[in-house]
Amino acid sequence: MRAIQVDRYGGPEVLEIAGVADPVAGPRQVVVEVAAADVLFLDCQIRGGWGEMFGVVPPYVPGNGVAGVVVSLGDGVDRRWLGRQVVAVTAAAGPQGGYAERAVVSESGLVEVPGDPELLRQGLSLLHDGPTALTLARNAAIRPGERVLVTGAAGGLGILLVQLTIAAGGHVVAAARGERKLELLRSLGAEAVDYSAPDWTRIVRRETGDAGPDVILDGVGGQIGQDAFTVIAPGGRFSAHGAPSGSFAQIDPAEAERRSLTVRGIEQVQFDPADLPPLVEQALAEVSAGRIEPVIGQSFPLIEAAQAHRSIESRDTLGKTLLLP
Repeated sequence: MRAIQVDRYGGPEVLEIAGVADPVAGPRQVVVEVAAADVLFLDCQIRGGWGEMFGVVPPYVPGNGVAGVVVSLGDGVDRRWLGRQVVAVTAAAGPQGGYAERAVVSESGLVEVPGDPELLRQGLSLLHDGPTALTLARNAAIRPGERVLVTGAAGGLGILLVQLTIAAGGHVVAAARGERKLELLRSLGAEAVDYSAPDWTRIVRRETGDAGPDVILDGVGGQIGQDAFTVIAPGGRFSAHGAPSGSFAQIDPAEAERRSLTVRGIEQVQFDPADLPPLVEQALAEVSAGRIEPVIGQSFPLIEAAQAHRSIESRDTLGKTLLLP
């Protein structure tokens, strides 16, 4: 079968199409014929050299989220799964990832998504971001009328957080870069601010009645996250869960204590594999109820995986990015 293989850490150019052996399902595993694969910013970071931190060492097939049809079963798998349309995290984050025509996944991680291909792609878009968004929103405990700043708001996760906040009755200030992203965020019902502007935090203050946000959901980290921290209202809640800038926002614990702030980090969205299927199903229920709708901003053929990574790293993408084998 065809797959994208990484033989060395480096730039997007190391993502090369290759012929590899078809995967074989082990006990309690299935093989999925991939209709779409999720592309995460984390995939870019792992490819660029973070792989050692995650135990992903070349050569490997990137990606750990797929949508498709179950085509073969390993020992001990319920036969009802054969032929079912599913989304799932791949069974291995290394040699056999999701950027491929077929992938191995664990039976325990399968989420059935019956219906047309568009619904299947929506399910894939929620595979990682749905559980994360639901958990972050729950932990933030947003109340009607509260002011909420979401950074990295035009990404797959950020869009869901904007929608969940609005559904909870919050007033959203959504921060992103570039007019195309700001236009999308306004269409969702948020006030939008460009954090590439030197005075962006002043605009956030103005949009929150000069009081500052009650809640900050920081999906960017680095300097942007630290700048956001300066405008949070006393007694507020700050979530430092994002690091596409290269690092999480560094928050001074003494300053947080002085201002009676609650600060949480990435630990709140470290899930056990068994936690994911029910959370994905809950996210799909939120879609059915009309409270959220994932945005698939762009898709690329499998052979253009390098271009997909370039687009993500250049911050040109909206919402989710998918590969279509």
